[in-house]
Amino acid sequence: MRKSGISFLKSLHPDYLHTIICKKIAMSNLKIKVSIFINYFLFAILLNSVGTVILQVQHYFKVNESSASVLEAFKDLTIAATSFIVASFISRIGYKKSMLIALGMVTAACFVIPSVGTFIGIKLLFAVTGASFALIKVSVYGIIGLVTKNEKEHLSMMNFIESFFMAGILSGYFIFGYFIEDTNNTSAAWFNVYYLLGALSLTAFLLLLGSPLDESAAHKSAQSSAGSDVIGMLRLMIMPLVISFVCCAFFYVLIEQSIMSWLPTFNNKVLKLSSTMSVQMASILSVSIGLGRFSAAIVLKKINWFLVLVFCLAAAACLVLIALPIAKSVTGIEVTTWTQVPIAAFVFPLIGFFLAPVYPAINSEILSSLPKNKHGTMSGLIVFFSAIGGTLGSITTGFIFQMYGGQTAFYFSLIPISILIIGLIVFRKTQNKTHLVS
Repeated sequence: MRKSGISFLKSLHPDYLHTIICKKIAMSNLKIKVSIFINYFLFAILLNSVGTVILQVQHYFKVNESSASVLEAFKDLTIAATSFIVASFISRIGYKKSMLIALGMVTAACFVIPSVGTFIGIKLLFAVTGASFALIKVSVYGIIGLVTKNEKEHLSMMNFIESFFMAGILSGYFIFGYFIEDTNNTSAAWFNVYYLLGALSLTAFLLLLGSPLDESAAHKSAQSSAGSDVIGMLRLMIMPLVISFVCCAFFYVLIEQSIMSWLPTFNNKVLKLSSTMSVQMASILSVSIGLGRFSAAIVLKKINWFLVLVFCLAAAACLVLIALPIAKSVTGIEVTTWTQVPIAAFVFPLIGFFLAPVYPAINSEILSSLPKNKHGTMSGLIVFFSAIGGTLGSITTGFIFQMYGGQTAFYFSLIPISILIIGLIVFRKTQNKTHLVS
């Protein structure tokens, strides 16, 4: 029976066999793409809950702004350390296996944290989440190169994935908001959200386990020694193109995380919104970023990425100068209904729409400039320097917030925005020179 089946396959026309194989590959790629989207959705909720949790720990554990800001460091420094360590040899571990390890750790942490209920426990949760996300993101960026056919498809998928990430952040605000009790700041009910997130993580683990992935293209250099892998990573780091890119990624994440992590606190302490409304209104930023990246996935197919990004950053700076003065007119009365919400709470988060295209676009440009077997290493460097930028941005903003107030803290974003525009100019020039040499 088995022999007759093989004979039948051999008798088929080569074009028909080619069609069957292509369909199987397309179906496999579809499954892994869906798995990537769900994993990104989960980690979007966990990672970007830091702004919400920063607000909650101030109330629940009675800590000040600078003490609460260390949660960002526990998250981002573990992202940085893990991504730097695994960047040079993640293709040896395997992208799929790395993602399964990450999901397993997060599932365990989420189910344990509600029974611990301490500030140290929250710090450790973000440390585990950070380490796990490093494995996820480095793997995802490597996988994108395996399942896309050309540079434009790569750029488009990068933007769609990042926009889906923002959908996860948006959902996270409302999920956490549901478990927060405004009438009792000392209530531990908000810890129960982690049972829900643990169940989602377990679901993502099982889905990924059943999703096939061909990683052969990423293993072309898998026979090299660990020492040569590290040397290869260091050589990559000193390339002028990579140096200029790293500067752009660093300052972008510094801007985004400083705003995202402290927007709930800004809403609560400057605009006088209740805790629940402060968290939910911060979701406008996520909606803006999601729409911006979804729009960019379409626009960047037709317009040069450099022109789009410079325009967007200039528009973001203008919005800061328009929105923050409006916040000065806010009264000291606590806002508890939607009709009382000041206009500044709606206007400032729109900055996300203009910041949105920057990160996925520059990531796609640098990855598309490198061979696929280097994508894992480069992805590790992206995650590493992004994490450092996020930590510095959040801690600096927290310090300024405590010492000089929320408005001054958000005016601070104008400095890195200006530096980022200069960085993009340098990155573009370096990219053109690299193309000419190659």
